[in-house]
Amino acid sequence: MSVALYCLFAAALLIIVSKMPVAIAMSQLNRYDNLEPRRQQSQLEGWGFRALSAHQNSIEAFPLFAAGVLVAVQAGASPDVVDALAITFVVARLLYNALYLMNKGTLRSLVWGVGFGCSLALMLSPVWGL
Repeated sequence: MSVALYCLFAAALLIIVSKMPVAIAMSQLNRYDNLEPRRQQSQLEGWGFRALSAHQNSIEAFPLFAAGVLVAVQAGASPDVVDALAITFVVARLLYNALYLMNKGTLRSLVWGVGFGCSLALMLSPVWGL
């Protein structure tokens, strides 16, 4: 299996990892409400709300990245380029989540742009002959 496909798996796991701070914040509201978690999440503020936003963005970013990896691999784009873009995406997503929790909006947005750019570049890599 290629590095890019391992990165695809890692990006899927990041969705779960990004939920962990949300669960901690929810448990600090009284206890984790597994019957109505979305209602409880609507009460989050501060770092808990930012954690929820980071988690939701992880879910939103995954499909474009997955499509990019699968298009690039299936179309036979350069494995070195695809692997580099996939690794960069995963690192960017890790940084994005951390920066969101730390309330660093400008840096977070720049890092988001890097990840988004990697997803687009993956999709276009076969066209560019990379």
